[in-house]
Amino acid sequence: MNSVFVYCEIEDGHVAEVSMELLTKGRTLANELKCKLEAVAIGHNLDGIEKDIFPFGVDVLHIADDKKLYPFATLPHTSVVVKLFKEEKPQIALMGASSIGRDLGPRVSSALHSGLTADCTSLIIGEHEDKKQKKKYENLLYQIRPAFGGNIIATIINPDCRPQMATVREGVMKKEVLDPKYKGKINKLDVSKYVNDEDFVVEIIERHMEKSKVNIKGAGIIVAGGYGVGSKENFNLLFELAEVLGGEVGASRAAVDSGYVGHDRQIGQTGTTVRPKLYIACGISGQIQHRAGMEESAQIIAINTDPEAPINSIADYVITGDVAEIIPKMIKYYKANTK
Repeated sequence: MNSVFVYCEIEDGHVAEVSMELLTKGRTLANELKCKLEAVAIGHNLDGIEKDIFPFGVDVLHIADDKKLYPFATLPHTSVVVKLFKEEKPQIALMGASSIGRDLGPRVSSALHSGLTADCTSLIIGEHEDKKQKKKYENLLYQIRPAFGGNIIATIINPDCRPQMATVREGVMKKEVLDPKYKGKINKLDVSKYVNDEDFVVEIIERHMEKSKVNIKGAGIIVAGGYGVGSKENFNLLFELAEVLGGEVGASRAAVDSGYVGHDRQIGQTGTTVRPKLYIACGISGQIQHRAGMEESAQIIAINTDPEAPINSIADYVITGDVAEIIPKMIKYYKANTK
């Protein structure tokens, strides 16, 4: 058990953002454990995919390339990953908390009897002492995530079963290339040894994919509104401010649940995780569920009538007042001072 393993999601010949973020985190964990970082890519027409993966510091890339393996289907991908993990015996395995990772992860962990922690917000290496058994564990993966509706932060460990598996949502970890010239080893898998006919009892006849028209994850500036904005009509002020600044509009869960904006704009534990250069929080109290999705923003401005709002504790600038009065003034002065 001498490696950290990352399952790379591949779509149209490109590695998913969440997978690149996990490769970055995986390299950090592997350095601390003094072990290899390995990755697996499953799909079709994967020639050259290593050019997108090796720069993150991957030592070994396992490739399963077959036309039957694309698009993603649960059973064959599960068979490949389970058998590969049985051979390589990784001590840590990471997947994205995407629709694919949430389907694949539980099946793999169940087959390997390893356990799985979903939607982690942090992964670190630590130790644990079992006082009852008088046993000390070193180099465990601390799998940290919000629990009980975000009211507590839970640290979960898996002392005895391997691999220690976790899924992480897109945007939680930082993506960073280690070395553009980094070279690892390619291991091309003989797919026929990893799958059987029973894995293809389900056939994908047709796929319909519609990309979101809202790109809050990629926005450098986000104007986000909460329940305190007051109404769907008042949200129009946020859209106007975002247009002036060249940004996007986001929202808290309370605002989405109230019908002020659509779910595709939701930021937080049950929405999108963002890291903009500027985050303007309007009428957002700042409960832990929301902060989990935006606290890594470079600069935060909080506008709220409550001077004791939790969002103020992480804000760089706090404006105490009514959103309906402050936003029009911001729009006016930004327009006057923007070339």
